[in-house]
Amino acid sequence: MKKPYIVGICGASASGKSYLLQELVRRLPGQQISLISQDNYYKPLAEQHRDEEGHVNFDHPDSIYLDELLADLNRLIMGEKITRLEYTFNNPAVTPKDIVVEPASIIILEGLFIYYLEEMRRLIDLKLFVEADEHIRLERRLRRDYEERGYSYESIFSDYRKFVAPMYLRYIAPLRYECDLLIPNNHHMNQALRVITDHLKHIGPEKS
Repeated sequence: MKKPYIVGICGASASGKSYLLQELVRRLPGQQISLISQDNYYKPLAEQHRDEEGHVNFDHPDSIYLDELLADLNRLIMGEKITRLEYTFNNPAVTPKDIVVEPASIIILEGLFIYYLEEMRRLIDLKLFVEADEHIRLERRLRRDYEERGYSYESIFSDYRKFVAPMYLRYIAPLRYECDLLIPNNHHMNQALRVITDHLKHIGPEKS
């Protein structure tokens, strides 16, 4: 059995990782693709470390079960399906559902810290990194967290200043130099999407 072709999508918060993932799936109809989101590996709130003010840093690698993510990725590589409980961003109004991921010829892995573990980096065949200027990322995060997750503007600014920006500079930005493609996304990523889509169209039949 050939190893699946694994694509990693990383980048800062609100840089456009989810959009890239959705567009790749949309542009590759009929391809055997499995998706893994790092979001579904966040530790429950009760297990998160809190600072002296009682705040949780969700932008630190320790907030995520990275060892479980690595184990599940290896299971998919070996041809086993995985089941994971959906992460609902601690929203009590949402009932989490079981997410079943089947093995496939192409596996797309998305998240902030998917390149943090060297062992996981070695498994990824194509490492992508999405970039955008900080003021654009902040504007997108404000809109997303306010409209979709119900956070106040004050809490979004506070988290960004205290956790999001410094953790990006410490743990995520340095790993961009480990990547194969850097994708600017201040306005769009259309050309990059065409290049990546054409590449995966060629890879898919070879691996399936």
